[in-house]
Amino acid sequence: MNELADRGQVHTLEAFTAALLVVSGVLFALQATAVTPLTASTSNQHVESQHRSAATDVLATAAANGSLRPAVTYWNPDNGTFAGATSRGFYVDGGPPNAFGAALNDTFGNVSTSRRRIAYNVYVRFRTPADAPACAGTSSPQTMVYMGSPSDNAASATRTVTLTDDAELAGPARGTVSASDFYACDAAPDARLYNVLEVRIVVWQM
Repeated sequence: MNELADRGQVHTLEAFTAALLVVSGVLFALQATAVTPLTASTSNQHVESQHRSAATDVLATAAANGSLRPAVTYWNPDNGTFAGATSRGFYVDGGPPNAFGAALNDTFGNVSTSRRRIAYNVYVRFRTPADAPACAGTSSPQTMVYMGSPSDNAASATRTVTLTDDAELAGPARGTVSASDFYACDAAPDARLYNVLEVRIVVWQM
């Protein structure tokens, strides 16, 4: 009888140990599965952070070396587009043909040649106060570069540029922004200030 009881206890202990191992395995598998989306999310956040930092650096460098202002005034008033852009008024295969565009292409690559498959859009937003007659009917922002619809993981950076009435158009066109058919309106007609423009770069992994 004692021998049978001992065997029963051994079998019970073995069954309990086996059940414990099965439960532990299931819990481990569930935890491993739960980590996967978290890891992907962390990776996406890291990429977004890198893109945001790169866009911020491009804008800061362009503002410091004086290439950002000529980029926003690189306008052809005769056809109402950025100089050298498509008939739609903006660039689609890379940055504009100036120092700012070269910085964009060097940092993110030209969409038609880059193997990194990074795309970017550039928008220029300007003020349109209701009490400024020249701003009636104008639409902000103005698209400078458009490579497509940004993904959900797109990152962005902005920088402001102040234009005065005597700010010169860049590129092949000549004249001041206030005396030409410029895309941004005169937001302060009674002051020397013309408008304050915000340049926004949106970057994403294709």
